[in-house]
Amino acid sequence: MKQYLLLSCMAIAFSCKAQNTLSFTEGASSPKADLSAAEWIVGHWQGAAFGGLAEEIWSPPLGGSMMFVFKHVVDNKVNFYEIGHIQQVGETLLMQLKHFHGNLKGWEEKDETIDFKLIKIEEGKLYFDGLTFERVSETAMNVYVVVGEENGSTQEMKFSYQKVKS
Repeated sequence: MKQYLLLSCMAIAFSCKAQNTLSFTEGASSPKADLSAAEWIVGHWQGAAFGGLAEEIWSPPLGGSMMFVFKHVVDNKVNFYEIGHIQQVGETLLMQLKHFHGNLKGWEEKDETIDFKLIKIEEGKLYFDGLTFERVSETAMNVYVVVGEENGSTQEMKFSYQKVKS
């Protein structure tokens, strides 16, 4: 059942063309930025995604990074996790993450991460390679993620989050 829901959501996601994400051009360089550009993401966020509930918790900047954990729950069971950070690297930012099954067995190889280079920053938006954070309000944000390509067109998934009151 979980696989069916995930496949159904992916099919819906693939039917939406990318309009909110950008791709990093090889040879280009990331803009100068520091973690203050991402501080508005700090907090506990929840929203519907992939036929279940998505939850992200972001920490304030400390030690040159902002860490996060992501949990996806379907039918009251953990489907998968992500752990990662936005890290200050030189004079710019880099987002990195790793995926884990519900039993914490990793998807990626031991020393492998999924990396998202910073492309640009606008007021209330952070554009990484294939992933965009959009501040909708103090208590709402959207995250757009490239999930594949179909017929030469990049497809993206939108996560709409609400900030959980602490």
